[in-house]
Amino acid sequence: MLLLTGVLLRLPYHFFFPQQLAAYQEYPTLIFAAYSFFLAGNILLSLAVFTLIQLIGLRKPNWAISGGIMVSLGLFARTFHAGIDHLAFQLVPINNLELATKTVASSYGAYHIVSALSPFILFGWVVLAIGAYISGVLRIVPSLALGLMALLMIGVLKGSSATSVVATTGLCVAFIPLGLKVISNGPQPKLVTVVKWTVFLIVLLIILYFLGQAG
Repeated sequence: MLLLTGVLLRLPYHFFFPQQLAAYQEYPTLIFAAYSFFLAGNILLSLAVFTLIQLIGLRKPNWAISGGIMVSLGLFARTFHAGIDHLAFQLVPINNLELATKTVASSYGAYHIVSALSPFILFGWVVLAIGAYISGVLRIVPSLALGLMALLMIGVLKGSSATSVVATTGLCVAFIPLGLKVISNGPQPKLVTVVKWTVFLIVLLIILYFLGQAG
């Protein structure tokens, strides 16, 4: 849902980097929120993928391992790109839009080792979707919806398109019912325990935030 939110927030703007930088200059808070939602969703998605890998692995371990490795490597690539996106956006107020666009354009094709990971996520979702179906973890419709994530563009300063909406909506179709099923089948914690852990995590996040700002 976080990924879909990020995709929808930046949907009005063309997906190529010059238009993304221009959108940031005009609506910095909106674009920052869009990319932040997407990054947070990508990080939390890794936990969902690990759970799916475990479930598939109970019956089809080879499909679970192969699809899981490819998708996980692809998620690392997306996280790496998010760091570059953040730096690129900072160039807009520090310098100006024209210089920021020129800088990104000049370095866009620069090689880095993460480039080799990008294709993994495209094929990985298909492999993982097939594994989810043949293992019985997901039915045909959620499995097909999961495979649609192969349509989601990957790269630096990639905005949204119609295929991005389709892909992330498919992800919700596949994972939300599965997540509810996993939660309902597990042990139910007491309300007091939930409240304690919620307060603890909020306090921890606040402390980590200020430590990060100080560091």
